[in-house]
Amino acid sequence: MNLGFGEIMLIILVALILFGPKKLPELGKAAGRTLREFKNATKGIMDDDDEKPVKKQS
Repeated sequence: MNLGFGEIMLIILVALILFGPKKLPELGKAAGRTLREFKNATKGIMDDDDEKPVKKQS
């Protein structure tokens, strides 16, 4: 999915019309926080899969 300059400008223009210039930074921060939390959660799941159970020696 390649977006050209025109498509990106159209998306930005629609976002400005829908949300207004004052609301866009707040939406960007919220999206960033959401992506960061998702990344940390998936990293935690992947780390749990990498750990192998250790056998205790008696």
